[in-house]
Amino acid sequence: MTTPLVTLQQPTDISLDEIEAELSKIWRTQNGGKEAPVASRATTFSMVVYEPEEFQQLLAALDFYDGAIDGVHGQLTKTAIREAQKAYNLRVTGRVDPLTLAKLREVVSTLPPEQRQPSNPDYRGFSIGEAIAAQNPCRIISLCPTLGEDEGVTAQVSVYCPLQKNSSGSNLICCEYITLRGSKDALERVGDLVSSLMMPELPRFIWWKATPNPEQNLFQKLSQSCNCIILDSSYFSDPESEFLKIQELIDEETYVADLNWHRLSPWQELTAATFDPPERRAALGELDRVTIDYEKGNAAQGWMFLGWLASRLDWKPVSYTHEGGDYDLKRVYFQGPNGREIEAELAAIPTADWGEIPGDLIALRLNSTNPQADCCTILCSETTGCMRMEAGGSAQSCRTEQVSSLSDQKAESLMAQQLQRWGREILYEESLSVTADILKLS
Repeated sequence: MTTPLVTLQQPTDISLDEIEAELSKIWRTQNGGKEAPVASRATTFSMVVYEPEEFQQLLAALDFYDGAIDGVHGQLTKTAIREAQKAYNLRVTGRVDPLTLAKLREVVSTLPPEQRQPSNPDYRGFSIGEAIAAQNPCRIISLCPTLGEDEGVTAQVSVYCPLQKNSSGSNLICCEYITLRGSKDALERVGDLVSSLMMPELPRFIWWKATPNPEQNLFQKLSQSCNCIILDSSYFSDPESEFLKIQELIDEETYVADLNWHRLSPWQELTAATFDPPERRAALGELDRVTIDYEKGNAAQGWMFLGWLASRLDWKPVSYTHEGGDYDLKRVYFQGPNGREIEAELAAIPTADWGEIPGDLIALRLNSTNPQADCCTILCSETTGCMRMEAGGSAQSCRTEQVSSLSDQKAESLMAQQLQRWGREILYEESLSVTADILKLS
């Protein structure tokens, strides 16, 4: 459900050195009519959104997609991805995996330069603004890398005012949108300009809608000038290496938030609830077998859940092996506080019905080699089930629960929630630290 918007100014193309002057002009002239609602600048925070929605540009250049380049994985985008995967004999999932992205890049590289740019309009900042309009951002700066030759950076400014449900209509709190477009190399050159456009003395957020790259000049400048850099590990192509980069950022006192972490909350809460009874809580010390199934394609949620569990139970990673195979098995061995050896298995499960988020948890099993321990627990996704966990007959003695996913797992919705509770997430940092310690063993 989107927020109704009043438009003070539609997107207007200007030069880079005219950005502040054009926005000031809008505010000087917007209240010409006496009966018009009074509009004022929001004064809560600035947000930079780096969104290299390359896959939509590639699909558009190849005539599979004719929607807006907005980064939203809606039905139109999924349909286009499926059509491209069918055309190039790839596994049909409706999501851009590394193989699909590599193939799209390969085919587009053979096109003449003038055909690589999509002809459809690009209003990415506007779509982001709708999702978080209720939080009254002061300014949203969208950085939109484009395909093709380096022809510098173009700028576009606009102002939109979300209509709040409880508003009397006499006042509007409005958001400024600055959209900068250019090749990746061109955007690398304007890092200082972007930092200067963030409003002084207000919280500054960076939503980096790509894999973190501390070696990239633009990433460095933005992460150093913001209060919080926000990522979404569900779209990492290599979560294992990306998590190590995130840990380095946290070690350098950079505040990092991962939207994918919040998708785990139903699993964490239900896991904790199953051990609330005193007799089961006492059996936690006997827990030494963990199996985590996640949807094949992205192991981020599996790693984060294991890191969370180990950090809560004070398990120290000892060894890690990657066995591979049909389930891409990974095994981790820990030592518990009582000297007990704990074995954890992560398995990538192929599913017929691909979920909304890559790598969603499917099932979890917690058990003990001590047959007298009352700790066997199976948690299953409400939509996918967990036949693999229940195989073998021993599941009858386990406590089994179904996990309902968050009602809205989309990044834009989680972003709005993140902005309400921003501040260092100690639990996330402690969990990621254990995950990083595991991955360093490989």
